Amino acid sequence: MKNKIILFLTILVCFMLQSTLIGSIAIASITPNLPLILCVSMGLLRGRKSGMWVGFFSGLLIDLFYGSVFGFYALIYMYAGFFSGYAHRVCYDDDIKVPMLLVGVMDFLYSVAVYGLQFLLRGRMGFQLYFRRIILPEVLYSVFLTFFVYRIFFFINNRLKKSSLKKESESYWILK
Repeated sequence: MKNKIILFLTILVCFMLQSTLIGSIAIASITPNLPLILCVSMGLLRGRKSGMWVGFFSGLLIDLFYGSVFGFYALIYMYAGFFSGYAHRVCYDDDIKVPMLLVGVMDFLYSVAVYGLQFLLRGRMGFQLYFRRIILPEVLYSVFLTFFVYRIFFFINNRLKKSSLKKESESYWILK
């Protein structure tokens, strides 16, 4: 239960940072996507199920406060965390290249989905301009931020693993 509370607090902190502090480091009104980095990182570190739930709650917060279509961001972030969880057993946790690659791919897919809902359905067809001015800079900025933030999420995940392993070993000896 303690691990779930800490994960939820991590989601809240990332959402609050995205809403407040990350806006102050914007370059040409482009900001990195911190909740996406969180759900990709948790999917990579903890597996598909954790990535999916972290992504769902991150997206739900964005839907509640900023979304025009309720559930759209929750669905996108949930898929990003779930598909990132496929790399959980294949790569090393402390390797930074895989999270940076996954964040780049997931941020690109996220931006294409947002373009499809917010612009393409309204008849605006300037994908090349949108790609050059919004998608590419956001992907690069998110990948750059992943280099620093992933280490924090890695530390949080290790602390959660140690506390759950400690509880399991204590309960094992009590039951015997």
